[in-house]
Amino acid sequence: MNTREVQLKAFDRLLTIMDELRDQCPWDKKQTMETLRHLTIEETYELGDAILENDLSEVKKELGDVLLHIVFYAKIGSETNDFDIADVANSICDKLIHRHPHIYGDVKVDNEEDVKRNWENLKLKEGKKSVLEGVPKGLPALVKASRIQDKVAGVGFDWEEPQQVFLKVQEELAELQAEIKVGDKDKMEAEFGDVLFSMINYARFLKINPENALERTNKKFIGRFQYLEKKAKELGRSLEDMTLAEMDVYWEESKKI
Repeated sequence: MNTREVQLKAFDRLLTIMDELRDQCPWDKKQTMETLRHLTIEETYELGDAILENDLSEVKKELGDVLLHIVFYAKIGSETNDFDIADVANSICDKLIHRHPHIYGDVKVDNEEDVKRNWENLKLKEGKKSVLEGVPKGLPALVKASRIQDKVAGVGFDWEEPQQVFLKVQEELAELQAEIKVGDKDKMEAEFGDVLFSMINYARFLKINPENALERTNKKFIGRFQYLEKKAKELGRSLEDMTLAEMDVYWEESKKI
């Protein structure tokens, strides 16, 4: 049996199990798209965590969880005769072929930017009124900002070089400082948002994923703070009773681990 046959057999096994669970398991029988939605979001974040940790064994497991959810939604769709897993697969296949005329047609491209530009133009031809229609409203703000910038850059609305973006970051920081001096909270918040937006844009030019970068810092901070807590416990001390200077000794220690 070749690799593709093994893969298809495994997928068929999953579909069979899904049919059996939906028919026989009290929990699975009760689920709807709405009840699964928040679980799907959690599974996606768990997959993201595994990817950031570079834990490939965990990535495999989390991919399985996400795949199960896709199959589950398709199963529910088939029960109302709206769509099934074949419709889902064929739909994305048709979209991929249509969106890649440089592979399946006679369009010529020179680089990745040409591909992205063609992609956004095709979406507009499909009836979308704005290139930003494809940005989900419910995305976390940091991720949404990154996607917005990717989208508009795809149709040529972009800076020419990183230094221009860095100067914009400095300009926004200066405007924030000016509003801080005035003390207007609403304007401070607006300017702070501009600073974050420009920093995310700068990250894009540096080819850094801002979400990954921030999560990396989150994990680093957690590790160092937990080291500090551990050391305080070993000394029989409470963090609340320690001075900042005392805590800083162990904070610096944590950086060497």
